[in-house]
Amino acid sequence: MEPPIASGTILQNRYHLLRVLDQGEFNRTYLVEDQGRFNEPCALKEFIPPQTETNNLDKSRQLFQQEAGILYKIEHPQIPQFRATFEEEGRLFLVRDYVEGKTYGDLLEQRKALLNQSEPLSSHPDGEVQSPVPLASPTKLGVLSETEVRQLLQQSLPVLDYIHSQGIIHRDITPDNIIMRETDSIPVLINLGVVQELATRLQLPDTPTPTTSIGKSGYAPREQIQTGQVYPSSDLYSLAVTCIVLLTGKEPEELVDDTNLTWNWRPSARVSDELAEILNRMLSYQPSDRYQSAREVLYAFQASGLTPQLPKRKPIPGTTVASAQRGTPRGARGGEGSEPVMSQATGNSIWNSPWPLLGIATGLAVLAGIGSWVWVSNVNQQDTGKSPSPKVSVSPSSSPSPTPTPTPSASPIPSKPQIYSQRLQLAAGKTLSKSRNLKANHTINYIIQGKQDQTLKAYLSDEGVLMTVLGPDGKLVDNRAKRVRQWEGKFPFTGNYTVQLSPVKGLPNSDYQLGLRLTEAPLPKPSPKPTGEYEIKRVNLLQGTKGLRLVGRTSPQKIQRYLVKAKQGQQLKLEVIESDVALTIRYPNGKLVEKASGVQRWQGKLPIAGEYIVDVIAKQERNFAVDISLTD
Repeated sequence: MEPPIASGTILQNRYHLLRVLDQGEFNRTYLVEDQGRFNEPCALKEFIPPQTETNNLDKSRQLFQQEAGILYKIEHPQIPQFRATFEEEGRLFLVRDYVEGKTYGDLLEQRKALLNQSEPLSSHPDGEVQSPVPLASPTKLGVLSETEVRQLLQQSLPVLDYIHSQGIIHRDITPDNIIMRETDSIPVLINLGVVQELATRLQLPDTPTPTTSIGKSGYAPREQIQTGQVYPSSDLYSLAVTCIVLLTGKEPEELVDDTNLTWNWRPSARVSDELAEILNRMLSYQPSDRYQSAREVLYAFQASGLTPQLPKRKPIPGTTVASAQRGTPRGARGGEGSEPVMSQATGNSIWNSPWPLLGIATGLAVLAGIGSWVWVSNVNQQDTGKSPSPKVSVSPSSSPSPTPTPTPSASPIPSKPQIYSQRLQLAAGKTLSKSRNLKANHTINYIIQGKQDQTLKAYLSDEGVLMTVLGPDGKLVDNRAKRVRQWEGKFPFTGNYTVQLSPVKGLPNSDYQLGLRLTEAPLPKPSPKPTGEYEIKRVNLLQGTKGLRLVGRTSPQKIQRYLVKAKQGQQLKLEVIESDVALTIRYPNGKLVEKASGVQRWQGKLPIAGEYIVDVIAKQERNFAVDISLTD
């Protein structure tokens, strides 16, 4: 085995190597800076071919490129994006996005460490963070809660559904291979078994049926360890083991009954019967007894009332998915237990003749014109709670009638993105749902009128579309609001907010269902109501005066009131010094200033000129000192 590359080395005149992140049997991962992309951090994985008689560099290079081609076609926000492959000095490298965050294995250890009042363990080398990941408070048992595990399942199953539909089985799902991304707390799958699969194919080049030696003991199911066969249900088994380890804080071997070879984890976890039933089926010994796809598990969640509407699955363009017939577990329903493989459509068909293509292109051009008119009309209508959807029906057996005007020819999708906007009438306390199909080069902006401190909750039930939430200034509302599936937060000020939807890169079009709920801002806490008379004093802040300290005594029976003369645009600042009195500030017309009732400090720019009213109030008789300043 070649030794690790020294830190500081620059590969391909571009990748500046910082340090080794991880070392495996057939691969080594480095943290690098991509000098061609403003020193953006990347993960650089080196493939280490097994040392066998059949191994040679040409064969390794050929298989490496084939496997990298599969990764290149994967476009999913919860899988690190593949970037490039290259070869240098006989070594093969793969570059992918670097994910900042902690693995669920590290989060579990952190919970245990907090339980023992010790320092939390360091983060996983494949994704470190600078600050703690926001999770719910650790339970008294030092494990993850059922809510957190349910969220992990509901956010990971669509990812498995996606990669399984592309003919890829992960093969190595464990708490250490799922990272909770720091930016949005969404789980990200790392270390897909492509490189390990490549090593297996080099070790066993003449094996007619693909096998795998990948999988961590205790997490991988029997068929994967003993026979090397893997199916979508194999990943579901490993995901279920991951969940019960997070729920119990124990390793798999501690949760298995050695006598009956059955799982015995329920006494060690606090979990609902609904979730336990789903996990137990995923843990079935026979592959045919498990759910046969991630989508089946999502249906089970939906039936139990534990999950929202199912997302629609989107295949990668240019590929078709077929279930492999070999190695199907006995009793599997409809072949769903077999591993899907990626294949190109081949053979003689209508597509090999130009004449049918010409007719089809003409028909598609007509339909494209009608569809564009329907889309623009639909998007620009004012929302009334119902989305009109005009229907256009075309008989498959009929052909377009000849007309005097030339028939338009099919044109490619415009290279420039198309942006559509629609204003929504979303009242506080109400929920609104929007669903449509979004093309690859289209963006839709939903505009919502929001008030300061109102709370917006936005969520997408489909994985093919992501949202970005922008404020009235056109900038991100916060650092959690960029290309996410759900967002919740308070509006920092009043104005028009935009929920911008765009599809995941690589998909020709995507269905989506967007849910929006607006909650009214909570009412401010009432300040102590004055019940007595006012002692009124005028405050003169001469030009050039930095400030004054107001000193006195106030009570519910005799309230101290100060009149502060100010010009429009001046900055007024008030602060109580070491006292439990409160301030209430009013405009010259007597109306309360926003967020200035029952406070101990206030600062703001004055919108009008006049005498501003400052009351110093208290529930009991109190001495006070208040600093006041007025600046241009």
